[in-house]
Amino acid sequence: MKRGVGLAAFDHKQRETQKYSDIGATLLQRQSDNLNTQLSVFQSALSNFAIGHAHEIRTNAQFRNEFSKMCSAIGVDPLVSSSNKKSSIWASLLGKEVNDFYFQLAVKTVEICQKTRDQNGGLISIEEVRKRLKKSNSNTSVNDVEDADIERAIESMSVLGQGLDIVILGHKKMIRSVPGDLNRDHYKVLEACEVLGYVTVTMLLDNFEWESLRGLTVLDDMVASGLLWVDHQADETEYWAPSWID
Repeated sequence: MKRGVGLAAFDHKQRETQKYSDIGATLLQRQSDNLNTQLSVFQSALSNFAIGHAHEIRTNAQFRNEFSKMCSAIGVDPLVSSSNKKSSIWASLLGKEVNDFYFQLAVKTVEICQKTRDQNGGLISIEEVRKRLKKSNSNTSVNDVEDADIERAIESMSVLGQGLDIVILGHKKMIRSVPGDLNRDHYKVLEACEVLGYVTVTMLLDNFEWESLRGLTVLDDMVASGLLWVDHQADETEYWAPSWID
């Protein structure tokens, strides 16, 4: 006759399980502490680097972009204030000038978007904005920028809500400054316009297999928003992207 397992054996097994669980928790806590220590050391080194290279970060667009990448690698947004500091990393480490740089860049970008809205329907490439900034003589520090600087300035304004954001059309990064959201159909039409500068209802039906009503509804909506201009002179009505019209 077999004897059953006693309570003492059960208690022993339970204690062993708890011991291994405690060891695992201790190891995880040590790993977490080590990672936090390494992160703290790296952030301190990043701060020292920023202070030692403040001039290059202020004046050299490429150097500034690489510094921002280093910040992003450890989850730090230089333009966002921390919870226990009133100023951003840019301001606290490099002085108010760098914060002002991005503020001025954002303002200049908004001005360009507003001035060109009638020509491009509220969609302008970041590359075009950069070219227009370089042609400007109003502020030399804002003129010397890279595409990444413009993106960063636009993203820093996201806290203000919708109205200015970055969208991707084909292989281009565009700044959208028109109210309302662009849906998938809008994007398809705009990407099609990148080929010839315009689309027709027939082109939409042939390439996207849409029904006539869907194509006309999308096109009429985009015309009303200023994203497309209508040309009735061709055999079939053409809907042009304003940026293609001289």
